[in-house]
Order: sequence, then structure tokens, then C-alpha cells
Amino acid sequence: MDKISAACAMEWSIQLDKALRSSNPALAVETILQTGPRLEQWGQEPEATKALCSIFGLVPGEDRLFANAILLRLADAFRFGDKKIRLSVVRIFLTSIRCNRSKKLGKQKRRTFLNSRVYNHEELLRRVKVVFDTGDVESRAMALVLFGCWADFAKDSAEIRYLVLSSMVSSNILEVKASLFAASRFCELTDDFASVVLEMMVNMMASPETLPAVRLGGASVFTRMVCSYSVSKRAYKTGIKLVLDSSEENFIIAMLVSLSKLVSKSTSLISEQVDVLLPYLSQENSWQMRETALKCLHLLFVKEGCCSPVNMHVIKAVFSILHELELPSVMHCGALQILHKIFLLTLPNLPSFEKLEFDHLLAILENAAQSPIMSKCLAALRILTDISSKLWARKNSESFAVYSSPLPLRVISLVMAQLRSLVMQLPDPCQTSSRIFHEIKSLLKLILQLVGEHPDLGATVLGEIGSFIKYFGTPNENVLASKHIASSEVLDFEGDMYQAFRSKLLSHIHRFVATCLQILNEAGAITTNVFDKVQLLVKHLHHGRIFDCYTRTVYSLLLHSRLFGILIEHPFKQELATLEHACKMLSERDNWHSYKAGIYATNQGAWITATFIFAELMSRVQSESCYCWFKSLVQFSHSEAKLWLSPLAKQGSFLEGSVGTNELLAFLKDNFGELGQDAAGNDDVPNYRDVLVGAYKNVCSSIETLERVIISRKAFCFQRWFFSLRAKLLGAVGEILEVLDTSKQETFSIIIEVQNSALTNIKCLEKFTQFSCRLNRLAKEFNLINSSFIGMDCESLKIIARLALSCSLLAFSAGFPHFFPNLPAYKYLRTCVREHSQQSNLSSMLLQDLLGRLLHIDHEVSMDLCKLLDNGGCPTKCSHLQSGNYILKSGHEVKDILDIIRYAVSTVMHLQIETNRIQNEAIISHVTKNGVELLLEISRKWLQIPFQMPKQFFNTSTDSRNQSQITVSSGLHLSLNLCLQLRNASPELSLGLTKLYCILYSRVSFQKQSHRERNNEEMESQCQPWESEEIVEMNEKLFQYVTECAKKTTSYGKRFRDDDMNDDQMVYEFVCFEPNAKGQGFSSCVLDVSHFPVGCYRVEWYSCCIDNEGSYWSLLPLNSRPVFTVQESLFV
Repeated sequence: MDKISAACAMEWSIQLDKALRSSNPALAVETILQTGPRLEQWGQEPEATKALCSIFGLVPGEDRLFANAILLRLADAFRFGDKKIRLSVVRIFLTSIRCNRSKKLGKQKRRTFLNSRVYNHEELLRRVKVVFDTGDVESRAMALVLFGCWADFAKDSAEIRYLVLSSMVSSNILEVKASLFAASRFCELTDDFASVVLEMMVNMMASPETLPAVRLGGASVFTRMVCSYSVSKRAYKTGIKLVLDSSEENFIIAMLVSLSKLVSKSTSLISEQVDVLLPYLSQENSWQMRETALKCLHLLFVKEGCCSPVNMHVIKAVFSILHELELPSVMHCGALQILHKIFLLTLPNLPSFEKLEFDHLLAILENAAQSPIMSKCLAALRILTDISSKLWARKNSESFAVYSSPLPLRVISLVMAQLRSLVMQLPDPCQTSSRIFHEIKSLLKLILQLVGEHPDLGATVLGEIGSFIKYFGTPNENVLASKHIASSEVLDFEGDMYQAFRSKLLSHIHRFVATCLQILNEAGAITTNVFDKVQLLVKHLHHGRIFDCYTRTVYSLLLHSRLFGILIEHPFKQELATLEHACKMLSERDNWHSYKAGIYATNQGAWITATFIFAELMSRVQSESCYCWFKSLVQFSHSEAKLWLSPLAKQGSFLEGSVGTNELLAFLKDNFGELGQDAAGNDDVPNYRDVLVGAYKNVCSSIETLERVIISRKAFCFQRWFFSLRAKLLGAVGEILEVLDTSKQETFSIIIEVQNSALTNIKCLEKFTQFSCRLNRLAKEFNLINSSFIGMDCESLKIIARLALSCSLLAFSAGFPHFFPNLPAYKYLRTCVREHSQQSNLSSMLLQDLLGRLLHIDHEVSMDLCKLLDNGGCPTKCSHLQSGNYILKSGHEVKDILDIIRYAVSTVMHLQIETNRIQNEAIISHVTKNGVELLLEISRKWLQIPFQMPKQFFNTSTDSRNQSQITVSSGLHLSLNLCLQLRNASPELSLGLTKLYCILYSRVSFQKQSHRERNNEEMESQCQPWESEEIVEMNEKLFQYVTECAKKTTSYGKRFRDDDMNDDQMVYEFVCFEPNAKGQGFSSCVLDVSHFPVGCYRVEWYSCCIDNEGSYWSLLPLNSRPVFTVQESLFV
């Protein structure tokens, strides 16, 4: 557990004291400068509570004591130190102000540390005032700056106010500037002081004796007069009058900047300020004046993002800058950025837009988009892109009839032209590649924006990218053709010097193509034409001379994407082509790129390629840990490859006629040849049950292999949890097929019909009920793993969400008996549900779960599910809290699952209608027979859905743990002081959290017989939260509690005691934490263990967090469970 600042305060105070007493001045300066960031961090943390003080062994109020001590020592250092020490003291407080301004913290938050943790404000001011009274000019100036830094409490001192005001009329420029800084800080906080300063500023600015440097310094004071609207308005009016009455250009420039900053915080004055700035854009003004006016408009529209109405005069004035080609490019870029912001705000609702001669505007923007200055080019392209997105729907307007092709196509053409220009500059990769790649990403992002708005352009864009790859594949010929230079002058673009540049460029383009396909998928725009364009793109890349085998492999894997679905006629042949490139890559001993290609193959579901790559890499590694890692990947990939190949096995030996190297063919025959041989001459469907059993064993072996290299059992949390869930899913489906006995399905159905045995049917239905409960719980576990890893990439979230949806589908199908209330065994089946779930109404639970996943995907099926609900209405379970789980969208990835869901729901609804016409004696036989056929068909279809590995699987992390031992006397409550701390969390994530919640619980059955039972092996096994049988239920309790807290229907620290069906008493309590910048939260709670017998017990816990967007995330408990001991009471 990391120490908080309050726990370090004494040590910091002692270090500062020693340094100040040292004879080494440099040490004193260094320690003072170290103290600044410490105080800054301390100010961001909440005050020490009683629980926090107890955890760190602090006396309540100790943190305030040392805070005062540190600040008083700094004041003494300023009082008695030399110039360097005084400067260092001033610097740390100035830095604190700048940090607060950069973070845009509110006034209350900025004043937290000095106001809440410091008692002796007067003493601090007194010690600094001594320097002001007795020091030289520089010392007086530094004292004034320090008064300004402490404006939060210095403003309340009449004596300090007088010093600041009197110093404003000093004869020394340095002192006047320092006093102006202090005055501006005071003006932010007090109206009366701001009014006095404003009057003084008018007199100072009007006086001819005021030096120019003072006048420029005084202009900055106007920026800070923001304490109230009345003061801001009066200051603005006064400032405008000073501008209009002045002829000094430097002063006018300074005032325009200050007044623009002032009105940016008061939107009602922005329009007036814009009108003031426009005349200064005209050509009769100097270049510096015009640039300043443009910067001020940029501040108002771009940086501050003002949303005030804009008239056509503003657009014309800014647009006129673009006509003057002799102006610096910086001004052109600024004008384009302002126009871009104005267009975003006004174009959709600008009635007189045609009056602007839109054709002329587009022509100028196109000319700017072809500028060799990339900043100007990008600014123009961004405007054209947004115009294409927002206005192109108005196709009938004559203003758009400028080009022979539609505007979006023209923009794409311009972007691709710039892309070719960038690449063919033949840059020195050691100097300019980072800049070029940033520009390339910006260009590609614009195309993605257009594709998102116009999905019908997807095939065109992919065709352009294919042409670019073809163009890039033969660079020397293209350079010669475009530049008309001799071949001897062409740089060796194919040489090793540019290999990294080529690889990085193609990596960006590959990522772009994958993202583009995903956008088209979500828009339902994946067509045969799109697939053909991707095929042609990959073909161009394979024919390029300069592309390496890794690039060929990953691009070939694009065609393996399940987005294309049935568009791929021969998926195995497609993977064979990928395997050939992978084999060449491995032969070049490019191990790192081979590993990356293997990872991408698992993401795409190309399991044969992944197995081949990982198996080869496994034979090359030398360390035991790497060997086990690759072995686990090989075992898992091999099992998934067999599952994928099983449906192809009935086509005969698919390896016959395969083309490839001897090494590749030997690998295929050794690993997958038996599938084709087993199916040869067999017209039946493949034996999925045996394949599933083998896959289940392989996944379990992968878990065992992975655990052999784990030093800390908390390493590879996601990997082991994901393997575990996959194994559970394969095992459950395998057991279902075993019950159905696919090889004897017809015999099974005949026996049911002939015997009509109610007992046989009931036992069969009871097994399906158990499977349904298991699969429903598994769907919730997939939800849980999705919400337990904050920052998981979107693709991983999608994959896991699809797995959860498929589990919900299987649970719905296996629970078919519960959708027939007229079934004679219905009541008995509901009783069986209680043994496997907390709810007795399984049908409602299954429908609610499946419906919650389909609401945003398929409205028609959702309505059918609502009809199946008992109340015939929409789901009642809802919450305004947003879970961290990804909400699936319609697309090719979920199309197969949706087809199965439609089939399952329609079959159940049809079967319900049929059972209403059947006599009671025959209902159970009819439901069982049809339900078994339904479940068998759905299981077979589900097995044909390709499986993909989430990218998150290849992100590994480890954590430390802390073990606690706690004692309590028998008959008393257990009081706990708690610290919840995030591990491996980025600072941005920690700052983005608003609340942390935790549920702690213990049972009488958690008792240990003796301390010896808590050995290392047992404690390690406890550090696997996904193996707990209560992980789903307790996280649901926690989510429900957090939801109630968000609705303010309950209070924090709610304590419970429950008895379950086995009379096992459980106590639990909810706790809320306020996280600090380090991701730490402190609180306390009390568990009612007064009824627990003497002995040792463990405390289980789960936690969650709420981020600043209102999303709910689960947090894995990576520390070992605390253990407490109930001892005999010492009192009678």
C-alpha cells in the first residue's frame, strides 16, 4: 500500500528542516524545489479521516500540524535566506498556480490545501512582510509575487491590500510589475478590490508619465477581472475605451489579447468583442495587428469554443485572409481553423449560405488542400470533409455543382494525392518519419470520417488504397515518372535504410483498412464489391517487390475476417495461402514479427495459422517460461482449429491437393489430417461431441501449462480467467451433446415416443434445466470479465460480448421446458431451479438476460421475447448506471448468432401454440421431443460460428499482495479500517474515477480448523476470484447497491446478515470510498460477527468503481483474502 502525503508529512518536514540548517545553499534550494510537487500532490488528496489515520498510525490532526510546519519553514527560508533561496520559494508557489490553471480547476479546489490545512495565515504573511519592509527592490518584488500566490487568504488582510495598491504607483518598474501580478490575483477573488484597481488602471493608462512597459503590464490585469459579471463588464467597457483612445500599437495589441481572454469567460460579451476585432483584420492595418486580431478570434472560436451566433460579415472577413497569398502560412492556417469552427457551428442552420458564392469558397479550399505546407493542407481538408458530411445532402443546390464528381469523392481524391506526395518525398527516416506518420494518420482519419458518413463510398476508398499500395510497391518507377529524373539519382527506397519506414507505413494502412471494414460492417455495407476490393488490395501487396513476408501475412489475414462471412467460398484454401506467407516469414527467423502475426491470426480466428506460428516459435525459445507460454497457445489454438475444421470434414479429406512446402504439408497432416480421414466416405454429420471433449481437454491443459510458469498466481489474470470461461462453455455444450447423444438421436426420439415415460422425460428436462442455469451464469461471467478490465480495447469487448450473447442463447435454448407453464412437471422444474440459482422463475431470468442484449440489435426479436415474458411487457430490470460492458451493434459478426436466436425464439413460440392444442398427457412427450431437436440443431449451428481471441489476452500484468491478520473477541463486532488501491492504473484513469465501492462478507462456513490450514498453497488457490462460486451473485449484489446509491434510495455502510438454505449465516457490508489521485480510497466498516464461534475465518470481498462518464466497472480482488480470528472473550 502506497503512503499518502499525510503519512509522509513528518519525514518531509524533517528533510526540509535539515536542508535549511545545512551549510550547503545548493542543498537547501534543491530540497525546497522538491517540496513544491509534494505540496501539490498533497493538495489533491482528501483530508485524513479517522480511518485513514488509523491505517497509517497517525494522530488525528497530525497532518495539519506538519503542513503548518512545512509552510512556516518555507516562510522562514524566504525571510532569512539569500536571493537563490527566495527565488526557489517563489518558484514552487508560482508553479502550483500554473498547474492549477492548466488543469482548469475551480476556485474552491485550488484553495483546498492552503485554506483547509493551514492555521497561521497571518504568521505566513507577517514573515514575508518583513522582507518587503526591509529588503531591496528585488526582495520587495518577490514578496509581492508571493502575496499574489497566496491571494486566497492574503486578500483578506487590509495591510497586504494597501501594500499591493501602493506598490502599483512605485517608481521602480520591477516592483510595479510584481504588484500588478498580485493585484490581478486579488481581482479574481474580490469585487471591491477589483473596482479600486480598475480606477487606478484608468488613471495609470491615461497618464503620459506611465512607462510603456508598465502600460503593457497593466493590460494583463484586465484578464483577471472575472470575480463577477458586473466587474467583468465594467472592465471590458473600460478596456475598449482605452483601446479606442490609444494610438500605440503595442498597447492595443496587448489590450486586444487581454480583453479577448476576459470575454472568453463571459459569453454575453463575445459578439461585441468579435465586432471590435474585425476592423483590425483589414489590409490597412499592420501585419502584427492583423495577426493579433486573427489570434484573438482563434482564441474565441477554436480554443475556448464559443457558441455565439456568427453573421456572414465574420465569415467574409476571415475568408478574405485566404485571398492574400503573400501573408504568412501561419495566418492562413489560423483563418482556416476559425472557418472550420464557424462552419461546424453555423452551416446546418445558416439560411443565407448560398450568398457566400460557395463555388468560389470550394475552389479556394481545394487550392489550400494542395498546399505543400501540411498544416494548411490539413486545415483545408478538414473543412472540406465536414462540409461533405454536413451539407452534401443538399444535392439540388446549384452551389454544389462545382465538380463533375460529388464533393466526398473529390475530397477522397485530394487526400490520396497528399498521401502519395508524402510517401514519395523519400524522407530520411531517422529525422522526419515521426512527423510524416502523424500527418499520414491525420489524412487517413479524414477518410474514415467520410466513410462513416457515406458508407456507400467504402468500396471506392478501398480501391484507392489498393491503387496506392500498387503505386507504393514500385516506388522507383513512380518517382522517375513523376519527377523526370535520371535513374542514377533515385534513392534506394527498397534498401534496408527504409525497411522500418515501409513496415510502419503499411502497418498504419493495415490498421486503417481494418477500421474501415469495421465501420462498413456496423453500417451493414459489407458487399461483394467491398470484398473484391479487399482481395485486389491484398493481391497488389503480394505482387509488390518491396514488401516483407510479415506484411504479406497480416494483409492476407484480412481476408480471413469473419466480416465477410459467406463471401469467402473456400475458407480453408484462403488460410492455406496465408500459411505459405507465414512459413516464409518463419524461415527468415523473424521471430518477433512472427509472434505479432500469430497474435493477429488469433484475433481474426485463423487458428491453423496461429497453431503453425506458435508451434514453430515454441521450438525456438530457450527459457522455460516462454516455452510454457507458447505451449499453452499451441494447445488452445490447436483445439480451436479442430473445432473450426470439423464442419469441413464431411467434405472429405480437405488436405488432398493442398499446395505448399514440405514443412507446411507435414504440419497439416500431423495435426489435422485425421479429421479428413475420419470423414472420408462418411455421409453423417461430424461427431461434435468428441471434438468438444478434445477441445475441452486441450483448454484445461493450456491452463495447467500456463500456471507452471506463474510466480505470482495473480499474474495472467485475464488469460487464466478467459481460458477457464472457454473451458466451461465447451464443457457445458459437450455435456449437452452427450445427453442428446447425437449418434443415436433417432433412437432416442423413438424411445420417447414409444415409451411415453413421464419419469424419463422429467429427468431429461431436469438435466436441461441444470444446463440452462450453468450457461446463464456463464453469460454473466463473460459480462463480469468484460467489466473487470478497465481500458480494454473495443474489439476485445465486442468478442467477449458476443460470447456472452451466445451463452445467453444456449441458456435460453436449454431452458425451453420453462416456457410451457401447462407442462405437468412445470412446478417440479421450478423447484429444481432453486438448487442452481437464487431465482425460481428461470424463464423470466432467461428472457430478461437475452432481451437485455438484443434491445439495441434486433427490435423484432426483442418484441417476440417480450411476448414470451409472463407479463407480456418490456423488461423491468433497468438502471441509469452504465455498465462497462460493450453494447453490441448489428453487423456480420453477430449475424450468425442473431439468425440462430430468431430460429430458437420462433420455434419456441410455435411450440407454445402447438401445446395449447394437445392433451395434458401428451404435452410432456411432445415438448421433450421438439425441445431436444431444437437444442440439438442450435448446438450444431453454434459450433459452426468462428471463434476469435480478444487482443486483451496478450496484455499481461502482475500485482503484489498484502496479507493481513486480524483478531476480535467473541461476541463483538469486527471493526475494519480499509484501504482500496488500484494497481497498474494510469494516472488518467485514477483521476477519472469518482467513486469506489466494495462488498465485504464472511460466513460461518468460512471457518478454518487451525492456522496450519492457511499454508502457502491454500492461500495461492484463494487468489483466483473467477473460481469462486459466488462471484456472479456478489457482484450482482454490489451492482444493485451502487444503483440504489446513485438513485439516493439507500445510505452508505448498509449492514446485512442473511441465512441461506443450508442455515449458513452470512454477514456482509457495503463500503464507499473517495479515490485520490493515486487511485487510493480509505474508509471503515463493521461486520457483525458476534454470533461466530471461536476460530479463524476468511473475509471475501469484491469491489467496483464509477468513472466520470458514469460507467460501472468491476475490479478484481488481487490481494489475498483477509483472515480474522475470533478469540475467547476476556470478560465475564
